[in-house]
Amino acid sequence: MTQAQLSDRHHTAKVIGVSVSAAIGGFLFGFDSAVINGAVDAIQGHFNLGSFGLGISVAITLLGCAAGAWFAGRIADRLGRKKVMLIGSALFMVSAIGSGLAVTVYDLMAWRVIGGIGIGIASVIAPTYIAEIAPARYRGALASIQQLALTIGIFTALLSNALLADFASGAANELWLGLEAWRWMFLVEFIPAFVYGVLALLIPESPRYLVEQHRDDEAAEILLHYTGDHDPRERVREIRHTLHHETPTSFSDIRGPVFGLNHLVWVGIGLAALQQLVGINAIFYYSTTLWRSVGFTESQSFTTSVITSVINVTMTFVAILFVDRFGRRNLLMIGSAGMFVSLLATAIAFSQATGSGDNVELANPWGAIALGGANLFVVFFAATWGPIMWVLLAEMFPNDMRTVAMGTAAMANWLTNFVVTLFVPVMTQSVGLWILYGLFAFFALVSLFFVRAKVPETTGLELEEMRT
Repeated sequence: MTQAQLSDRHHTAKVIGVSVSAAIGGFLFGFDSAVINGAVDAIQGHFNLGSFGLGISVAITLLGCAAGAWFAGRIADRLGRKKVMLIGSALFMVSAIGSGLAVTVYDLMAWRVIGGIGIGIASVIAPTYIAEIAPARYRGALASIQQLALTIGIFTALLSNALLADFASGAANELWLGLEAWRWMFLVEFIPAFVYGVLALLIPESPRYLVEQHRDDEAAEILLHYTGDHDPRERVREIRHTLHHETPTSFSDIRGPVFGLNHLVWVGIGLAALQQLVGINAIFYYSTTLWRSVGFTESQSFTTSVITSVINVTMTFVAILFVDRFGRRNLLMIGSAGMFVSLLATAIAFSQATGSGDNVELANPWGAIALGGANLFVVFFAATWGPIMWVLLAEMFPNDMRTVAMGTAAMANWLTNFVVTLFVPVMTQSVGLWILYGLFAFFALVSLFFVRAKVPETTGLELEEMRT
């Protein structure tokens, strides 16, 4: 192996290391989003909530996510990416303790909103930081690490939930120190939140932020030692050239002729909204409740949710392997087609449910079709729309608007998530799962045509080459 090859491997290892450290925010993003799954029924019983109250208590986190996403970019442009990661870490730790010790449903909601702000920050800062420090040839794969971390966070939360509920013989039963198992589901998040804060102190600052702050020497040093850039000074000049003005970014940077916003920002908003409208979080927030509603026992429901999360993690590796080879648009369109077929099959299966109340069941073969369709949907989502939407949002905008545009699109993602999450319990009771999943299938079909008509290809381009 030549000296050049050894040097390239050394720099690649460094970039992977800092990307993984930043992606711990994605782990917490996934963990905090999914931890509510195993606690839903216990929370409903403990606080005596109806379907709408339950929906609010789950979905209110997402309002915090939207706020965190909206402000994260602008705060990061003022304080730097690392400091915002530290803020996110502190919010996750506070939320974990507060949620686990909540006395009323109202303070539980408040603590969950604080955690949501942390999630919103992580959803913007992790992919932005990775995109800004990664070389173009590896950027898609490295940015996908954030989604991989997210899926591992979801898996860890669901596995932790299942183990804690099993130890206590039920999520609502007392476990340790006089606290119910569902409370410990929240409390264990303190550990990864603390680790995230420590790692955020150790990684280098984004070179693009340093250039914005006129710290060109530091930026060149990071580009040389972490990315192996052969001419870091020239890259600094390219970054400087794309930063059209020296004032902090603001909402005015994304204004345009299409209903007041730049057309590329609208494309980002459309991508972000459609990722949620296909219903992925109906599975990851409510899967335990969903499977119980069609005849599964609590233990079977927890196990099924863990299996689904394993599929989610596994298929994210597929995205990492192929995102820089096949292109973003191609993978998104394949995912849209696959999600449409699997969601349609799931909707048809749910339409065959019999019984009512606690006696609902899916007779053979419809139970297997529903389970298979839901998991096949996760396969296509995890390999395509799950990671690639965030990859595109982190790289499709020009430098002079990236953080604000990314924050705007991420806020749209969380607000859409809020609406979907809020109405899943209500729609499940009022119109049935088959209509709900039929709507998800419709939006999967819409996403196919949207990508084909509107989404630009960014594979292989440097961030400095992005244009409106």
